[in-house]
Amino acid sequence: MTPYVDRLAAAQRRLAQIDAAAVVLSPSRNLQYLTGFGDEPSERALFLFVTTDREPIWFGPELAAQQLAERTPVETVYSWSDAEGPTEPLAELLAELDLNGQHILVEETMWARFTHLLESLLPHATFGLTAELLAELRIHKDDAELTALRRAATAADRAMTAIRAVGSDIVGLTEAELASRIEAELTNAGGEELSFEPIVGSGPNGALPHHTHSERVIKDGEPVVLDFGTRIDGYPSDQTRTVVFDGEPSETFQTVHAVVREAQQAAIETVEPGITAGAVDAAAREVIEQAGYGEQFIHRTGHGVGLSVHEEPTIVDGSDRLLEPNMVFSVEPGVYLPDKFGVRIEDLVVVTDDGCERLNSTPHGWRI
Repeated sequence: MTPYVDRLAAAQRRLAQIDAAAVVLSPSRNLQYLTGFGDEPSERALFLFVTTDREPIWFGPELAAQQLAERTPVETVYSWSDAEGPTEPLAELLAELDLNGQHILVEETMWARFTHLLESLLPHATFGLTAELLAELRIHKDDAELTALRRAATAADRAMTAIRAVGSDIVGLTEAELASRIEAELTNAGGEELSFEPIVGSGPNGALPHHTHSERVIKDGEPVVLDFGTRIDGYPSDQTRTVVFDGEPSETFQTVHAVVREAQQAAIETVEPGITAGAVDAAAREVIEQAGYGEQFIHRTGHGVGLSVHEEPTIVDGSDRLLEPNMVFSVEPGVYLPDKFGVRIEDLVVVTDDGCERLNSTPHGWRI
């Protein structure tokens, strides 16, 4: 429970700094970050109240009360029964907390029915979003988080190695069949659940950055974009390689792949404390633009990774966010030629005291 106790205390301190009276969290990655409670949202009202002047409080259904008290560091639970419903018990708790007329932060992903309930019971309060509080806390990973992220990255590496080892036998499979095989290899490597639906983009489908997979058959000599990851202890990996399983690809592909590989390396070599996120993006973008493919690099260079696959910091053109130790993000430049192919290479990195640690170690080359 120690990391969660520390995180809750940090959240209370920051609440006071940003002049907010409370944060109200519902089931989400933010709630999981603060308490370890990772259930999905449901039709039953379940909130965590964190204020500046008292211990955190759960408000939830009776059927979850014991679980909330025993499996999280928050011991106080205000419960409601299905027979009475949540409205009256919640009104009593809000009156006790004296939040009407205060500035309150609510979870960005909270269901509208619950934000409406809070607003109706607190007509004189003002509302903001939890990013105001938690983005700055979650952006710096603690030791437990870094351990989980490293383990998840290692599992993705093992799966990528296993898939590449299949070699020419991949030719003739559909993208969907290869995606299923990737899922199995991630499980074999110790993964607990997918980070996201695996991307298998063969040939022209690789030019669609967020294509997942289809019934298209993988052909000899064509590039395949492989982008996948798995979660361990709740934390995800995210890795991309662009490979050719058999045969010789076009000279254009080989040129583009070399450009993207150089761009990714240039960006990673730029990472160190005090450098802006925008400078990392610029390092990758400059290589690609000089090669004449600037207009085909159509997304940011990277995104933060933590409990969420996409979080702060955003590695994007013009960002003045200064990098600091223990920030974790992807470095994934890409070039996409419509109706032909795409190339993307992605690793996760951790900012260190004097540079960065690359979490992925599989080869970047296209040849199996």
